[in-house]
Amino acid sequence: HVLCMSNEEMAAVFEDWNRGVLASYLIEITAKILARKDDVTGAGYLVDYILDKTGSKGTGRWAVQESAEQNVASPTIAASLDSRYISSQKDERTVASKVLKGPAAPQKVNKKEMLGCLGKALYASKICSYAQGFNLVKDTSDAMSWDINLSECARIWKGGCIIRAKLLGKIQSAYSANPDLPNLMVDPTFSAILVECAESWRKIVITSMN
Repeated sequence: HVLCMSNEEMAAVFEDWNRGVLASYLIEITAKILARKDDVTGAGYLVDYILDKTGSKGTGRWAVQESAEQNVASPTIAASLDSRYISSQKDERTVASKVLKGPAAPQKVNKKEMLGCLGKALYASKICSYAQGFNLVKDTSDAMSWDINLSECARIWKGGCIIRAKLLGKIQSAYSANPDLPNLMVDPTFSAILVECAESWRKIVITSMN
């Protein structure tokens, strides 16, 4: 609500992101979903008719449980799972919204600047999420003596799955150069990206809290 953007404007932003470093399956379909007109009522956009309540198949829970079993920190993955659970509690959220009030008016921000910051914050967050996932695979592989090739995992996932992303190309290169890399975030390429994105990342967090 801070940027007060229409569905068309948001779809255009995601389309633009999908032409750059953020290109991925999820960014691509988000752009398409936001732009999709409702073909049942003929009025407005499809996304505005979808109930903001999601279910769960268990894969996120299993990932977080396994992270705990392997003593691997996965805060981004855990936070996304918590958000899914909160989303499922639609009735509770509806009641809470009537008594827990936020700011009365949107913040005044520079839209162009904020969108630039948002793109960098999203990129940094995606790197952290992938780093946590690959660390879980690595540590479990080490514990079970599976000898999983992480560079090959990244290559395979580039071919098509829900986590398909341009970012996987850099991940493949990182693990190819150093199969014993302790964490993607300390790889020279990724650490440089995170440092570059840090200020924008902080601005988004501060704006969200305000």
